[in-house]
Amino acid sequence: MAGSGLDDQVRNLPRRPGVYLFRDAAGEILYIGKAKTLRSRVRSYFAKGVESSAKLRELTPRIDSVETLVVESEAEALLLESNLVKEHRPRFNIQLRDDKSFPYVKVTVQERFPRVVVTRRLERDGARYFGPFTNVGTMRRALRIIRQLYTVRSCHYDLPDVAPERPCLDYFIDRCRAPCVGYQTEAEYHEMTAEIVEILSGHTGSLKRSLRQRMSAAARDLEFERAADLRDLLQGLEVLERRQTTVDFRGGDRDVIGISRHGSTACCLFLRVREGRLLGREVHFLDNIEMAGLAEITEAAVKGYYLRRDDLPHELLAPAELPDREVIAAYLSDRRGGAFSIRVPQRGRKRRLIELAERNAEHLMAERRALAEAGLDEQVSEAPQAARLLSESLGLSEHPRALVCFDVSTLGGRESVGSMVWLQDGRPLKEEYRRFRIRDTAEGQADDYAMMQEIVSRYFHRRVAETKPLPELVIVDGGRGQLGAAIHAMESAGVSDVPVVALAKREEEVFEPESSEPLVFSRRSPALHWLQRARDEAHRFAVTYSRSLRRRRTLHSQLSEVPGIGPTREAGLLRRFGSVEAIRGLGLDELVAVPGIGRATAARILEVLGGDGHDRPDADVEEGT
Repeated sequence: MAGSGLDDQVRNLPRRPGVYLFRDAAGEILYIGKAKTLRSRVRSYFAKGVESSAKLRELTPRIDSVETLVVESEAEALLLESNLVKEHRPRFNIQLRDDKSFPYVKVTVQERFPRVVVTRRLERDGARYFGPFTNVGTMRRALRIIRQLYTVRSCHYDLPDVAPERPCLDYFIDRCRAPCVGYQTEAEYHEMTAEIVEILSGHTGSLKRSLRQRMSAAARDLEFERAADLRDLLQGLEVLERRQTTVDFRGGDRDVIGISRHGSTACCLFLRVREGRLLGREVHFLDNIEMAGLAEITEAAVKGYYLRRDDLPHELLAPAELPDREVIAAYLSDRRGGAFSIRVPQRGRKRRLIELAERNAEHLMAERRALAEAGLDEQVSEAPQAARLLSESLGLSEHPRALVCFDVSTLGGRESVGSMVWLQDGRPLKEEYRRFRIRDTAEGQADDYAMMQEIVSRYFHRRVAETKPLPELVIVDGGRGQLGAAIHAMESAGVSDVPVVALAKREEEVFEPESSEPLVFSRRSPALHWLQRARDEAHRFAVTYSRSLRRRRTLHSQLSEVPGIGPTREAGLLRRFGSVEAIRGLGLDELVAVPGIGRATAARILEVLGGDGHDRPDADVEEGT
């Protein structure tokens, strides 16, 4: 083990189900896992003589401490593990990236009178979500048929508590039956909503039988108009079914997983089959899979996809046996309220469905790779691709995922400041942001190179002194001069193994040490986008700080000239009245009402600021007392 402290921790772990978190010496979470018995599972990582995978050989030496969370059952541990991995995204866990660009159909069943809307955001609000729809055209056709067949309200009133006085236009063109004013009862509206949910769920068999029975009953009762409406509804359902891709699957509800992997990324495609019809697909991408096998990838995909879903089939067809198959199946059976089985077919029609899903996954992976290499795929997560392109273009030995960028801001040589921002996988890590007031620049004589050297030197000297992790790539805003200043500052701090480049604004050229020609990226390159994002964020952070200092100097300068007004009173006055201008407009008595401000001091404030004390007679009396 890493040390006796960790040894003691492991020895005292509980023999209970739960989740464990491995942390490194800096407290960063390396890996999150779940266990039926925490002590046995964690100890297995450090057992001698046991053959370990490449991932474990890299992970284990980094572990400095372990943190555990105890739960009641292994099923609860399974769900907690999934939640924590999604929240913390540890380096050694396989990461599931949801494709949030696809839309969902949302039925607001939590409302008294539900609505049917399109959304791209999943919320825990009690509504029913269907999707995501990778084919937006199919989704819109389905909604168009539903709105032709059902009179769902499109308004946003909180019915029945908030309602209009009379029906809107939708009522008069037969698109709504005006439940807002009581023309349609809540029970009738809920019956209609339930049928819509059945259609979106893909369960139309029982609904069609019910509609045929109701149509026959209406005809027998001579309610021909009602019978015609039901007939149109049946025809609409048949149109909707004909628009869906069908498979010869002998009925039943099941999902099928196909997986394709390339490098550190895997494409996981889920085919959704309901009542023998292939209704659609959902795609997820997994990161950090280069040292994982097919079984581990499949289990990570299943956990990420199903543990928060309500629309569960009775069967899942997977390409590999899941290590925790029984636990996952038991948990999802409980969620579904019925049996949920996970099967790994080896032959026959079910195996052919997995092969179909795998072919689709391979196609999507090849398509994304081609688009990513051309810099055209906006839905591809930039992190792995941008890091790879940066390392290839700059000749780095590793893919940089932790970037910092330095910038300076000045106005006429006054209020010169610097900033440093940290981007982790392209995302701002704001707890690592730093800002600097330039110390060594003479007033009115700003030197961009000297200022850059100062802030880079201060940052790395302190970073090294505190033994904190260093970034994997340094970017400075500017050209060759700023680059040389940054390199000199880093070397003076003893940092020579961190690559550094400069990004010039005008032509977006990238300057490298010991290179006579600048590097020019394609304007669509994710690598350039990463550099620009860091540069723009550093510039924003520096300018914001500079403006705040200038504002503070402007506001405080006149008050600070008043005898008897020190920094504490000055700050108190500005907090109370908001600005110097507001103080200038006050009367003498209003200033005297401020704790700690006497009449003589109030009169001096108004004199310095140019206020007239509202021409009050006692403004001059105070001077003689």
